[in-house]
Amino acid sequence: MAQASDNAGEPEQISGGHLVAKALKAEGVDTIYTLCGGHIIDIYDGCVDEGIDVVDVRHEQVAAHAADGHARITGKPGCAVVTAGPGTTDAVTGVANAFRAESPMLLIGGQGALSQHKMGSLQDLPHVDMMNPITKFAATVPHTERAADMVSMAFRECYHGSPGPSFLEIPRDVLDAKVPADRARIPRAGGYRATTRSAGDPDAVEKLADLLVKAEKPCILLGSQTWTCRATDSAVKLVRELNVPAFCNGAGRGTLPPADPLHFQLARRYAFQNSDLIIILGTPFDFRMGYGKRLSPQATVVQIDLDYRTVGRNRDIDLGIVGDADAVLTAVAQAASGRLDNGAGGRKPWVQELREVETAALQKRLPRQHSDASPIDPYRLVHELNEFLTEDSIYIGDGGDIVTFSGQVIQPKSPGHWMDPGPLGTLGVGVPFAMAAKKARPDKEVVCLFGDGAFSLTGWDFETMVRFDLPFVGIVGNNSSMNQIRYGQIAKYGEDRGRVGNTLGDISYSKFAQMLGGYGEEVHDPADIAPALQRARESGKPSLINVWVDPEVYAPGTMNQTMYK
Repeated sequence: MAQASDNAGEPEQISGGHLVAKALKAEGVDTIYTLCGGHIIDIYDGCVDEGIDVVDVRHEQVAAHAADGHARITGKPGCAVVTAGPGTTDAVTGVANAFRAESPMLLIGGQGALSQHKMGSLQDLPHVDMMNPITKFAATVPHTERAADMVSMAFRECYHGSPGPSFLEIPRDVLDAKVPADRARIPRAGGYRATTRSAGDPDAVEKLADLLVKAEKPCILLGSQTWTCRATDSAVKLVRELNVPAFCNGAGRGTLPPADPLHFQLARRYAFQNSDLIIILGTPFDFRMGYGKRLSPQATVVQIDLDYRTVGRNRDIDLGIVGDADAVLTAVAQAASGRLDNGAGGRKPWVQELREVETAALQKRLPRQHSDASPIDPYRLVHELNEFLTEDSIYIGDGGDIVTFSGQVIQPKSPGHWMDPGPLGTLGVGVPFAMAAKKARPDKEVVCLFGDGAFSLTGWDFETMVRFDLPFVGIVGNNSSMNQIRYGQIAKYGEDRGRVGNTLGDISYSKFAQMLGGYGEEVHDPADIAPALQRARESGKPSLINVWVDPEVYAPGTMNQTMYK
């Protein structure tokens, strides 16, 4: 409710912070992640009145990452609120990560009073100028009356094309001032941005259906927009009805269950080199795709994306469709359904061919996944993690080499149950992602694999997890090194310079967890991994299982990175 006037008969007054909170409520925001500062406390007061939870963290980067993580889990935009100057600059990394990962979130930053503009007020910086390159929208709220209006504007811009972050700075006097409530525009829930979704050009949809029906060796890559657009059901329907082998990437992992006969993981390179039709859904031709060069030049390539600018970038394509993944796939399946022969039966030999490649790759690696070696082979660790996950386990990867191992082995059992930083490759997302995931979905188990270097960046917010009673199972793959970089230095400069600037101390992270009120164990023997994970699960606390892995073993993905060659 707007704050009542002290004097009867005078117009009802409302402050900028309370207007912000009302706009957040209209967007469906139920939690803000924040680190306190004098510039922003009126927003807290508004959030209390609107029933919005305030989760206070120990570093603003964590607040921004948690807002990003909230958006990924819920499909609704996350919100972080930080103070001016260093509060806002500390959050830049989290905003940049959300920008590259196409994650809708709003960062609200404080600012010195407008009345002190350019006078050198406390923590005054050109925040909007800094945020412009890494957001879809960045602006200053110029007047208290506009506070709620501009929050709704920022959220609207989060969904312009592919999703992404927005930034608003609010000067202290604008935020604290009160204005007559009837002069402020307060957005109505559901009434200030589009709710329709583009299904793409109808002619292009018909053409893709035609290509699919006639293809003998098609495959589809289901990227992060599969989950962003909540296109799981339509993707599964298309894949199964047309018998199309599917690979999953980023947040698209888990679209198909691991045992599905059309779900493939290890045969991707073979498929990309031998398919006659390759559909890339919601994934740019960036470094993860070799900028498109890994696709056969003989294949017909189709790209589907929310953002017009992404389609055909870095590689020529044969057909580009701009639209929502769910709407497009639904339309394509419908267009193909009327054919007497949709080609599904004729693709059985191709599916079997890929299954043989997949099985051979798995058999080659299985001895290492069951290795009893000490120090522990990272493949054994991620194998045990994969066995540990249930259909209700949200898996988070935060690290370099150890998480690269996990990408080859770990298969989430359900859609929306995989989280990684995305293409910016940001270390330190693990604790804030776990925080957001458990806060938004308390019914889910949260499991997070950290590299020891990655955990060190934001690990102090393990205490926030304890303080807010957000249990999760954390695992540190500890090799006392930034091993992905170490491999590259050895490859480029030789063994004698392989330890420059990348070696960490031997830290017993289980003791860190215990010190902060959580559960912790040390693991040196591979046979002890599974029992330790189970005890962490049963503890009901935030936990860290510190697993000592072999520092002389590197993931194939690390060794194949082009920057080291």
